Amino acid sequence: MDTKTTTEKTGETPEAGTAEAPAPAEETAAVALDKQDSEPAAAATDAPDDEAGLAAADELSAEAAAPASAGIGGAAAAVVSAALGAVALTGTWTGKVVSERETLLGQIKTSGSGTPAQQISEIYGDAWHSTALVNGVFALIALLVAVLVLVLPGRPAWVRSVAVAGAVLGGLGVLLSVGTYFDLFLSLPTAGS
Repeated sequence: MDTKTTTEKTGETPEAGTAEAPAPAEETAAVALDKQDSEPAAAATDAPDDEAGLAAADELSAEAAAPASAGIGGAAAAVVSAALGAVALTGTWTGKVVSERETLLGQIKTSGSGTPAQQISEIYGDAWHSTALVNGVFALIALLVAVLVLVLPGRPAWVRSVAVAGAVLGGLGVLLSVGTYFDLFLSLPTAGS
């Protein structure tokens, strides 16, 4: 077997004058099996090692290593922050109720003796500011939840994207609410206009 295996590997012919015994069938089959076993291992080590493939593999292993409950909680928090940010920009039912309450209180206070400037302030200004305050609270909560999701490690890319959207919407909501509350964008009308 040694002579036969050596000649197969090197490709040389046996020297003249040496007697070579024919190899048994089992030995030939064993050599063939060894070759087959070594080919898949070589093919597996020749896998492409580009950066995109490695990054995708790292992300998949990080997602698999993270506990399922943490992934669900982070995803839910990211979606809630985006929803709260959108609600803060469009207005909430709570803000509408508070605004109508302030309007009613203003009408009661100025029903018989209020000047036009006082009526504008009490009926419309307080309602406007109350709506801005409620929407600002929703926007602030959206911003805080989104920042919390972004700070915690091990979140998938889509969760981070939704959290960034929630942070942007919450930040815009806070800016608009502050501007509305302090009459930076539009001021209350005066009694003479």
